Amino acid sequence: MNEAALGIFDSGVGGLTVVRAVQDLMPGEDVIYLGDTARLPYGSKSPETIRRFADEDVAFLVGKGVKAIVVACNTATAHALPALKERYCLPIIGVIEPGVEAALTDRDAERIGIIATRGTIGSHAYQHALATKRTGLMIHGAATPLLVPLIEENWISEQVTKDVLKKYLDPLVEKGIDTLMLACTHYPLLVPVLKELLPSDVRLVDSATTCAEDLRRMLSEKNLLSEKTEGGSLQIHLTDLSEQFEELAKRFLNRSPGRVRRAVFDEVRPGI
Repeated sequence: MNEAALGIFDSGVGGLTVVRAVQDLMPGEDVIYLGDTARLPYGSKSPETIRRFADEDVAFLVGKGVKAIVVACNTATAHALPALKERYCLPIIGVIEPGVEAALTDRDAERIGIIATRGTIGSHAYQHALATKRTGLMIHGAATPLLVPLIEENWISEQVTKDVLKKYLDPLVEKGIDTLMLACTHYPLLVPVLKELLPSDVRLVDSATTCAEDLRRMLSEKNLLSEKTEGGSLQIHLTDLSEQFEELAKRFLNRSPGRVRRAVFDEVRPGI
């Protein structure tokens, strides 16, 4: 199984930041990516619907013969990861646990801010995981629903994005946060702007990098790392194709995505 591909899925193209981090860290690994663009966003769906969608996403990747799967969606990780691990026999990891572990590597971290979609914040998954691993933390979650559309419009450097970020961040800064968790796979693209707006002593923890590091550790423990050190391939499958998403894929990967394929499930119903 060492030379089988890794499977990575998200509700859209945001999980391609995880793909980019994985390929930077393990350039010999082949990757098959699934973006469920026909049914995004997951963040506004019910937990039951998210679990059903995530199960169908995993089934698609399992059908491609992958050796391990990354749930590169914070909302799906929060609501579906335990059920997926119970149902499928291959290794499956999410983005929450690696981010939490990374946030807590600093023993002096006391006040942790979290920015994410409403669905992720509402699940309390990050808050619970942090509080379980270390008592006495002050944890402040903020739903930041306007950030994904601004990122996808490529308005990252625009003043409107800085104004929106400042509106979201000011209450967290006033609470004295020393760590900010970027609990959405789109948000690593905001790091340069966040560094500009936040006090210099606030540490940033992004889910893409931490997830890639955790994946490499898991693959090594299970003797599943590819023997190749370079030349890993990437297949991208989207449940709904559009020029917009192909352009987004290029931006999130920082290179051409190559041919983007249409993923067909038994039943894929557009989200509402």
